[in-house]
Amino acid sequence: MAKGNVSLSVVRRLPRYHRFLKDLLNAGTVRISSGDLSAKMGLTASQIRQDLNCFGGFGQQGYGYNVKDLYEEISKILGLGKHRKAILLGAGNLGRAIVLHMDFSSRGFELVGIFDSNPELVGLKVGSLAVQDSAGLEDFCRQHHPDVAILCIPKEAAKSTAAVLVRYGIRGFWNFSHYDLALDYDGVAVENVHLGDSLSTLCFRINELEKAEKE
Repeated sequence: MAKGNVSLSVVRRLPRYHRFLKDLLNAGTVRISSGDLSAKMGLTASQIRQDLNCFGGFGQQGYGYNVKDLYEEISKILGLGKHRKAILLGAGNLGRAIVLHMDFSSRGFELVGIFDSNPELVGLKVGSLAVQDSAGLEDFCRQHHPDVAILCIPKEAAKSTAAVLVRYGIRGFWNFSHYDLALDYDGVAVENVHLGDSLSTLCFRINELEKAEKE
């Protein structure tokens, strides 16, 4: 249970904790101290304890954390067992790659539909789903009630498309459109993903390393 308002920076670290704990669990690790976990994750032990205390705290002094219990608790906090329905708009190269390589079920979602307005892509099988015509999106949403839309559509179409989808009942967006959605709707969550930003950050960090080597 979260204590009051948890900062977004803490929330963004939870999936990373979850991922590291899964690796520990698969390796047969039964318990781990905050110090050992911090060494693996590159965080301070104090940061880990502070983050987890936002949700009640799960360790025991002198024992550390039970890996399986902590993994399951973070799974619950993230809501990974609810399998919310998701649809994807834009069956181009990026959209198809996401469908084929993202394990939606382990991250709390079930992909139930793929849509595109390009007649050449409609009917194409991507994984276990066939691409549907975007013209049928409203009827599909009325019938299946998806919670989340993954946007792999052109930047110029993102804002208007998102507004329509909110009317259809969409409550969250995983947005790859290069348009920063800032929806003025209560109860709508947005995750804007800019792969280019990440690559530019890497470029900066390499530049800084090169500067340090020359000093």
